Amino acid sequence: MSVEVVLRAAAAFAECPTWDPADGTLLWVDMNRSEVHRLRPSDGADTVLRFAQPVAAAKPRAGGGLVLSMRDGVAVREPDGSLHPLADWSAEGVRGNDAGIDARGRLWVGTMAGPSAPGWLGRVSPRGETHRALSGTRLSNGIAWSPDGRRMYFVDTPTCRIDVLDYDLAEGEASAPRPFAELTGTAGVPDGLCVDTDGGVWVALFRGGAVRRYTPNGTLDREIRFPAALTTACGFGGPDLTDLYVTTARRAPEFDEPLAGSVFVVSGAGQGLAATAFAG
Repeated sequence: MSVEVVLRAAAAFAECPTWDPADGTLLWVDMNRSEVHRLRPSDGADTVLRFAQPVAAAKPRAGGGLVLSMRDGVAVREPDGSLHPLADWSAEGVRGNDAGIDARGRLWVGTMAGPSAPGWLGRVSPRGETHRALSGTRLSNGIAWSPDGRRMYFVDTPTCRIDVLDYDLAEGEASAPRPFAELTGTAGVPDGLCVDTDGGVWVALFRGGAVRRYTPNGTLDREIRFPAALTTACGFGGPDLTDLYVTTARRAPEFDEPLAGSVFVVSGAGQGLAATAFAG
């Protein structure tokens, strides 16, 4: 498969590539620079929104605008540009990280643990109530669902594995976490992930310079290499959802390759699932 640079960005920490079918653009964040980008692959135009704190994920919102997983909680950015807090966990000592939206438009967010506060994975309601499914996580990443919505995938990066949970789509409840794929003994650690229409799980290997695909039974199926070691996340996009977009980070001096921090695309990699906008 051919790997191409869709945007030579030199981002500090690009993350969370999310296709917005409403206007045919790719949302992605430069987390440590507190930026949300909207990339139009057809001509390479990339617009930037800047915020007062780090943004780990940006997702489309059904009512217009965006829902943001930020350092201190979740916020909604209205179409007019105003920002409204939805959930605040700044007093807990944790930091918001990756996010995902299920097929019914429910928002799930994972957090990074603080020095004396364990992280967690939970669902955030449109009213800002947090319903936690997992506690004691350290670095939450990679939240996605199987095509039938009955499985939820999740990465707690230091465990070096992808976990799977049973998911009740009608109720929005996740339970029975268990290992899906072990990535110990590999170059890099698991970070962001996505799922294709065949149920394959694609995961970026941070410090591994690669994205791997695992079959629905957890068997390694293929690996795509990238010219940047800090591959952070992946997501399908394009008019037919057949292009795999991959974000990367740059960290000097160890990970300062010429293309580090760029956004890559692998055309025809597979068939992605249509994204659902946040219903809140």
